[in-house]
Amino acid sequence: MATDDLMTRALETLGDDGPMSVEAIHRLTEPADVPEPMTIADVADLLGISPHTLRYYERAGLVEVARDSHGHRVYDAEAVRRLVFLTRMRLSGMPMRDLQDYISLVDAGEHTVPERLDMLIEHRDTIRRRIRELTLSLTAVEYKIATYGGSTGPDVQAPATDRPSRLALRAEAWGQH
Repeated sequence: MATDDLMTRALETLGDDGPMSVEAIHRLTEPADVPEPMTIADVADLLGISPHTLRYYERAGLVEVARDSHGHRVYDAEAVRRLVFLTRMRLSGMPMRDLQDYISLVDAGEHTVPERLDMLIEHRDTIRRRIRELTLSLTAVEYKIATYGGSTGPDVQAPATDRPSRLALRAEAWGQH
């Protein structure tokens, strides 16, 4: 399952109208959903990232991966859950340095929870700011779509092809095609 599939599953679990839920995230990464053991190719396919990225995360100290008797990587459910978190954080824009700091704190133990909380609150605030910026950009795009005669909003259907656009009507009015 690629990262897009994982995101689609997460969004379906959350529903369209209800509030986002931490429980939905937990359900996405339950051990029952992760076959064990997994190869690097399996995990790369599951998360929609390359094996190279997985090896990079390992070299960067973000995840520990066991090896089988042939020296091949073997991912357990815990490693996959951590990788799901890491890919979500990377997608949300968290820098690698911050991820490394966060994982170091996790690995250091429970006494680092306040520091981890501070990091996540700061990152949440950054994400919220980006969402506001993207919402403003979406509003600008929808304004332009409306200007050109298209429909806007969350349940927009593709414009009917048998109806000429405003631009086409203006061009026709001015004798331009």
